[in-house]
Amino acid sequence: MYPTAYQTIAAFAEAEFKDKGSRFIAYAYPVRTAGEVKTLVDEQRQAHHKARHWCYAYRLGTDGLQFRANDDGEPSGSAGRPILGQIDSFGLTDVLIIVVRYFGGTLLGVPGLIHAYKTAASDALKAAEIIEKNIGKTVFLNCAYPHLNDAVRIAKQHHAEIVEQDLQLDCRLTVCVPLAAYENCIAAWRQTRVIEIKENFPAEAEKEA
Repeated sequence: MYPTAYQTIAAFAEAEFKDKGSRFIAYAYPVRTAGEVKTLVDEQRQAHHKARHWCYAYRLGTDGLQFRANDDGEPSGSAGRPILGQIDSFGLTDVLIIVVRYFGGTLLGVPGLIHAYKTAASDALKAAEIIEKNIGKTVFLNCAYPHLNDAVRIAKQHHAEIVEQDLQLDCRLTVCVPLAAYENCIAAWRQTRVIEIKENFPAEAEKEA
């Protein structure tokens, strides 16, 4: 059975952790693509050009299968993995955390680094608002203009989102239906006998509703 919802963060959040003079500034972002990740990491590298390291981790997708952990020159496994571990500990996806380190002159050792990156990432997520989003499936509706109200009414009853609409004599709607309400919503449209429905396969149409 497919999951019908996932958890992520609502907006940007940050936190800072200090140890033996080193500063670990954590930035948590809601993201949807690897392209967004690259842009945000590049922005932090420019904003903190005097820092020593810009370590990060992310997990993407409603199935959480797209992820990466980057140590950015820190000892292997001492930065990216602890950051990713906090994303997973909070049960989140579509999240990026960048931890910028300013070196304080004292080596922390691998255990100290793991603790610092883990704590900074955890504190940033504690500062963030965690929200639940529905996983949706996109369908395409076609109906004559007099039946548009029925199509929209059924969509609203099942908390479906009308993503695009082309309203002429023949109305075309692109609608994202929460998976939890999908079967009932489709059945209601079909019962009208005047609304044409085109369905995509789940793998092609998953998005947030």
